[in-house]
Parts: sequence; C-alpha cells; structure tokens
Amino acid sequence: MSSVQIARYIVSFSWLYHGIFPKLVHIAPLEKLMTASIGFSEEASYFITKAAGVGEVLFGLLIFVFYRSKLLLFFNILALCGLLLFVAILQPTLLIEAFNPVTTNIAIIGLSLILLADLNQSKNGVNAKV
Repeated sequence: MSSVQIARYIVSFSWLYHGIFPKLVHIAPLEKLMTASIGFSEEASYFITKAAGVGEVLFGLLIFVFYRSKLLLFFNILALCGLLLFVAILQPTLLIEAFNPVTTNIAIIGLSLILLADLNQSKNGVNAKV
C-alpha cells in the first residue's frame, strides 16, 4: 500500500471516527463542554453536536472518495485549522491535555499535505509514489 493510500485512509478515518463515536453513538463530555462554552441550551447543544457528527461523517466519506480533489483537501486543512482555533478560543486548557486537538489536527493536516504533494507531482508528470 502506498503512502498516499495510507494518508487517504487515515484522514477519512479520522473524520469518520470523530463524527461517529464522540458525537453520534455517544456524546462525549468534551463535546458538551464545547457547545456549552458558546452558551447553547442543553437541547440545542445536543442537536448541534449530532449535526456536527453527521457533517463529519459525510466529510469523511467525501475525503475517502474524492481524495484527489485539491479544493476538498484545502477545505480539509482550513477546517482543521478552524476547529483548532475554535478550541483555542473556547477551551484553551484542552490544548494541553493528552491526545489533544493540536496533535490530532496537525497530524491530519500533515497527511493532507502528503495527498496534495502527490497531486502536484502527478500534475507535473512525475508519477512517484510518496
């Protein structure tokens, strides 16, 4: 399996996992904390979290299928930076916890850059496996 395929699987898996388990199957306490930080009621927070989970699952599927789309990969990187900024503003203490958004998001951004680099190499006629 090539590095590009590994990057594709991990990036899409990350979105799928973070959409399914801490948001759809069971709302994780940190997810409740994040929406409560904005000031939403418990009911609104529940629906926002579930909608975010559905969105993340759909985005994970899009990344899996259209991993060769530069626009989608750029949006992925932008979304990960935005989510990291969101945490930094609303719950900065989470940035120093174990397995925090800094380590997760930066790793997924790095894998997204590998996918972008492969697209650029393919576009320039270089058919090298990363």
